[in-house]
Amino acid sequence: MPRFSIIVPVYKVQGFLRECLDSVLSQSYGDFEVIAVDDRSPDGSGAILDEYAARDTRMRVLHLPENVGLGRARNAGREQAAGDYVLFLDSDDRYTPGLLAAVAARLEATGDPDILVFDHVRTYWWGRGGRSEAADLLAAAGTETFGIRESPQYLNLFLVAWNKAYRRAFLQENGLEYAAGLYEDAPVTYRSMVLADRIACLGRIGVEYRQRRQGSITKTPGRRHFEIFPQYEGLFAFLEQRPDLDWARPPLLERALDHMLFVLAREDRVRPADRGDFYREIRSFHRRHLPEGGFPEPDGWRGVEMRLLASVPYASYAAVRGLRDLRASALGRKRRVVRKASGTALRTWYAAQSKRPLDPQLAVYSATHHRGVSGDPAAIHAKAREIAPHIRGVWVVREDAVDALPPGIDHVTPGSRRYHEVMARATYWVNNVNWPGTLAKRPGSVHIHTHQGTPLKYMGADLLTKPGARHGFDVPQMLRRADRWDYSLVAGLHAERAWERAYPCHFASLRTGSPRNDVLVGAGPERGREVRERLGIPAGHTVVLYAPTRRDYRKGGHVDRFDLARFAEDLGPGHTLVVRLHPSLAGGVARGLGLAELHRRGVLVDTTDEPHVEDVLLASDALVTDYSALMFDYALLDRPIVVHADDWGAFAASRGAYFDITAEAPGHVSRSYRELAWLFASGTWQDREAERLRAGFRERYCEFEDGQAAERVVRLLMLGERGGALLPAARRTAGAGARSEALVER
Repeated sequence: MPRFSIIVPVYKVQGFLRECLDSVLSQSYGDFEVIAVDDRSPDGSGAILDEYAARDTRMRVLHLPENVGLGRARNAGREQAAGDYVLFLDSDDRYTPGLLAAVAARLEATGDPDILVFDHVRTYWWGRGGRSEAADLLAAAGTETFGIRESPQYLNLFLVAWNKAYRRAFLQENGLEYAAGLYEDAPVTYRSMVLADRIACLGRIGVEYRQRRQGSITKTPGRRHFEIFPQYEGLFAFLEQRPDLDWARPPLLERALDHMLFVLAREDRVRPADRGDFYREIRSFHRRHLPEGGFPEPDGWRGVEMRLLASVPYASYAAVRGLRDLRASALGRKRRVVRKASGTALRTWYAAQSKRPLDPQLAVYSATHHRGVSGDPAAIHAKAREIAPHIRGVWVVREDAVDALPPGIDHVTPGSRRYHEVMARATYWVNNVNWPGTLAKRPGSVHIHTHQGTPLKYMGADLLTKPGARHGFDVPQMLRRADRWDYSLVAGLHAERAWERAYPCHFASLRTGSPRNDVLVGAGPERGREVRERLGIPAGHTVVLYAPTRRDYRKGGHVDRFDLARFAEDLGPGHTLVVRLHPSLAGGVARGLGLAELHRRGVLVDTTDEPHVEDVLLASDALVTDYSALMFDYALLDRPIVVHADDWGAFAASRGAYFDITAEAPGHVSRSYRELAWLFASGTWQDREAERLRAGFRERYCEFEDGQAAERVVRLLMLGERGGALLPAARRTAGAGARSEALVER
């Protein structure tokens, strides 16, 4: 008997079906059967199913003699199921890697509940969407189980079949089957939720829910959407027969009305000519099923709508809705006027402050779009407090990052009155990202741009040849902002050449090294041990850091290159896998696709939120990356690096690269997961060849990294000390041209 039976009803999806089936059959957890139900599909879907079944014994195909619709096709598949748990997957959707392993682990941890609910992400025809509305609710459940009577808020979870694993015996015992027609998910979902004694949640994205541009029945306007009413009538007819479930009637009525009003408001479902009839059906349903004690009306506009159902006809409802829309439009215009007036006042204040003398003892710092104290600016600030304490440092920090600031950090929030005053008066501006274009550079101010690492991928003006990568970036505006830079800090000659090419502006390149990397040069083991202890990594473990970068050939930037749970397992006992996502992916769906859930289970350690990436590097014994700039920093530790370049061709074509990392790698290169796993299993990742490769890489790209970069910047640019002795010896013997010599002495 398999652990899972996965039911896939199929109808007119030949263009998406292979992707769906591949996402199931390639799961790392293999104890399942697939029952694909060909609902008399008129296209080539049936042949595709037979092809897959012929080569994978875990899959069976049920060809129905006639078309019965989605709900009854699911029923037909469930009747054939033998697994402990039944999952449904629509044939134009797909599972995310590692889902079934995560579901199996959560079921075991929660003692086989009646239902397990997991998360999803909408994938539109133009790209992947953001987090679902259910994400926080699912995460809040943790590893506990619950019943709906005690936790009615979980009725707000997405009411579909495919985001759940049902205990098969539970379905059979309660006779849970799908009815014909649209909105068939609703009655089964709500009926099962109120019947279940134990429900568990998994805060992990398990399904990529495809939003098709056309062909979706639920997004085709017409009278078929009136089928929502008999579906809910069936649910309440069931409740009439179960007095023990009277407690469920009020919350389920609220959910039913919410669903109906949602459908009414959708122009792609109910046509304008049908809205009066649809509204009257909602009112009739409301009257028939309103319990004596009422029901919990939601806050906001939806609660107003439900109160209107009890008292006004459609014409009055439509008038109130129209008035609400007008008010919302007027409020939006008022807010825009207020914002514009506020912006004008602040610009006037900034202009007034700019007439005052620059403060020679004021420096303003920012890093990674004002997200906190980190990177090169943080290292420069720390060194300035040590050797130039008369220079007062103020950080620009977003409102949502203020609470995480270290003690004693003076800060301003972007857009505030004091922010504009500080920006106008500061002599030193230090940032690793461009300052807003609204801030004018004053004569005599010193703009120090530190960048965010040594570049491998194209940046700045080089993106003009890569339209996909520059999508959303205004390159000319980027260069106009870079025109304000006085100095660009570089870690090596490659970085110097790349930045001068990417930003053909007026700055001078300073061969200082990267201040944030000072801690990595000649680093001892103590700090790494402290970080490991804080992260909960067992003593003596070999720590492998995986740090992937974003992809410009995929909207949203995130691409799963391999199954993280499988890699953690293949590393074997005595190893800990640590993962750090690219900062641009930290707030998206990438962590919900499995990373956060694997971290909670202790399969790996997610360090994406660690404020100082240097700590993460020091805590690791080896780095696995694809094309992240972290490899240039990590090379300073003289620890093994593996470049996983399974999509190098696509990456280089879409983003562009300054050199071929597969030919000049800082360690061994893997081009498939099988090669990556072999490198670690065989010990090749740390052999003599790996040592030779990273030594050569360090010599080529890290010439100016000697551990004194921050002091060099402060003494040269803030204290005004001059002299070649401030520059790394490596720089003085590198055969540097006259231009760079002059830049340092200016």
